[in-house]
Amino acid sequence: MPVRNLCRRSVLQLFLVAICLAAVMPRAEGEDWPQFRGPTGAGLSSANDLPLHWGGPKNENVVWTADLLGDGIASPIVWKNRLFVLNTSRKADDKKIGRQYPEQYVACYDTAQGKLLWNTIVGPGPWKRGHNNRAGGGFANCTPATDGQRVYALFGTSVLAALDFDGKVVWRKELIPHRYDMEMATSPILFKNTVIVYCGMQGGSRLVAFDCRTGDIAWDNNLKDTGYGHNTPLIIQVKGAPQMVLMGAGLGPAKNAIQSFDPRTGERLWWSAGRGETASPVFAKGFVFCDSGRGGGARLVDPTGTGNVSNTHVKWEANVPHALSSPLVVGSHIYRLHDNNTLTCWDIETGKKVYQERVNGLSSSWASPVADSAGRILLANAGTSVVVEAGASFKVLATNKLGDSNHASPAISGGRLYLLGSKRLYAIGKQ
Repeated sequence: MPVRNLCRRSVLQLFLVAICLAAVMPRAEGEDWPQFRGPTGAGLSSANDLPLHWGGPKNENVVWTADLLGDGIASPIVWKNRLFVLNTSRKADDKKIGRQYPEQYVACYDTAQGKLLWNTIVGPGPWKRGHNNRAGGGFANCTPATDGQRVYALFGTSVLAALDFDGKVVWRKELIPHRYDMEMATSPILFKNTVIVYCGMQGGSRLVAFDCRTGDIAWDNNLKDTGYGHNTPLIIQVKGAPQMVLMGAGLGPAKNAIQSFDPRTGERLWWSAGRGETASPVFAKGFVFCDSGRGGGARLVDPTGTGNVSNTHVKWEANVPHALSSPLVVGSHIYRLHDNNTLTCWDIETGKKVYQERVNGLSSSWASPVADSAGRILLANAGTSVVVEAGASFKVLATNKLGDSNHASPAISGGRLYLLGSKRLYAIGKQ
């Protein structure tokens, strides 16, 4: 037989084998969850087979739990078979040994069984306020980020550290100045080979990008005209070019409350009047939705403009009650979970309110909602969670209890939901 025919037959045989293997091997569900609110920063997951029910008296669909070493409300992140969380030592433990300031921890767990692989102490930064009544003393607020090579941990004491996947500190940078109203509560984001931090401060903010490998400053933008904020910037693509949207107006309105920057250089591209403090922006259907989180006006902004777009690129405005979580867009609707445990739904095209309903039993309204590809919105935390059907009608699908309430937002990866409690870490998956 000619060699050419043998090669063709071999290729065909390999192709058929690959098809057979694909048919019998389990499909890996979901993607990595490498930062606050997932791969796009929007709280959306491609998973379609998450359990509807979990916890309760029988611990239904709880694959494993693991003890936490400290306190914190930073959300967990996942890369392949590793899960990372930030904690600080508990106030009671510090008091026992006379420790004035809490220790700061980056912990790594195996996603298969919840085994603690390592725990690294990161020295505190220059912003030392001592313990307060918030979980973790307010120092473990910031969700870490990972690029699969290093974990980037930002603590409320104004220090950023990069650790390798063995738990070794590769570099550490103190963020100075540090004129924060409380503690840092933004989260670092990644863009190409940089990790970017929004230092929302009183009397003028700062936006700085660090080289992921060395910690050297790639660019530094002193935002003297920008108020403070605790939201996490969002990377979006507009006409084939990247933009980074953030909000900084403190507790009141500002002429540049909503701003967009080029993440490659830190150059400001456009800005809009409005409000902006705790809630992170969200991008959908070509528009950016922004509201303060502290209540007041929300805006849907077309990000294709330049300069001041307040009167040219705002599609609609709405009044949003106090809501420390971040918004979620599923399909043609925007969802907002408010601090009084109500959920509001708007039509993204018109800004018309579709419904506003009470979510009974929910134990935390701070945790930002997430959604799966099956059309379910998960108002999820490690206490009492509520699952709602996405769409124009309010429909509760399930109420689930774990009894370990915390304000951390959930992570979804590999067909599992990960929830950070006050004492334990939970992996939820179909069993």
